[in-house]
Amino acid sequence: MKLLSYRFQNTDRAALWVGGQAYDVASLEAHLGPDMAGLLANWEASSQSLRVLEQALMSGSLQATPLVLNQGDWLSPVPRPTSCRDGYAFRQHVESARRNRGVPMIEEFDHHPIFYFTNHQAVSGPGPVRCMPDHFRQLDFELEVAVVVGRKARNIPAHDADACIAGYTIMNDWSARTLQMEEMLLSLGPAKGKDFATTLGPYLVTPDELEPWRCQPKPGHTGASYALEMVARLNGQEISRGNMGDMDWTFAEILERCAYGADLHPGDVVGSGTVGTGCFLELNGTGRRLDPEGYQPRWLQAGDVMELEISGLGTLVNTVVADETDFSILALKKNRS
Repeated sequence: MKLLSYRFQNTDRAALWVGGQAYDVASLEAHLGPDMAGLLANWEASSQSLRVLEQALMSGSLQATPLVLNQGDWLSPVPRPTSCRDGYAFRQHVESARRNRGVPMIEEFDHHPIFYFTNHQAVSGPGPVRCMPDHFRQLDFELEVAVVVGRKARNIPAHDADACIAGYTIMNDWSARTLQMEEMLLSLGPAKGKDFATTLGPYLVTPDELEPWRCQPKPGHTGASYALEMVARLNGQEISRGNMGDMDWTFAEILERCAYGADLHPGDVVGSGTVGTGCFLELNGTGRRLDPEGYQPRWLQAGDVMELEISGLGTLVNTVVADETDFSILALKKNRS
């Protein structure tokens, strides 16, 4: 089952995606929704009702008028997450990034899955991503998968944690690397390098939809794993390719740690971290290491179109837009020094 959120008269509403068409949930069944927060608040019952509606639409026993959605109508599947965390689950990315910096792989990666909190108020969906001048100092994408929590949980073991997942979506964890590296010299963050934008979409896809891609987790790990191809394109050109099946830490294990001594809530979003080769920071570092003299680093610019495509989850498309301002905290710092 695929769900989406869309804008209608300055409010957000939830829709079912069936046969390439979107159907407003509350119009199909008045007691559901009307938005994703309403569905997730009682996800077990809501999801059962939604499956009945989906089957009725597919069989033709329920006749309904599909929505006509313009490009600007699509929102993040969860427009207002209750929180947003991002993990660090792909060893390939971590090893490569550390190799490019000339430091060995950190053994603590294998001890526990880590994550940080990012700005859940800066989440958006397909469409424009507005950036300030300092963001364009090494502006980067990050190709990731995210899960959306569908039930409250606390201190839940990994072998039970997959039951907390309402669905999966594509995540682009936009990164302003100059700001990020500046602040992390003080061993705190990331914050300003991350808090301006996170995009999710286009759908929330329930776990049963991904069963054709089900695979075994890495040895010694617990939880569902899916061999989903992950591709990033910049202005139509492929720049990255990976696979969700390469996650070393599973989402079940990440959720176990998230829920240790803390509540998970319906509507929480948790990202996987960057897949191997899934950002310019890693790609540029590898390019410079292999060709120190000839490699030309790449970063995102205003007008660039980023496409992230993942098997079963669709394609998330965003366009980089420059804010019409010259305000710069990096310039203020320079002027004050």
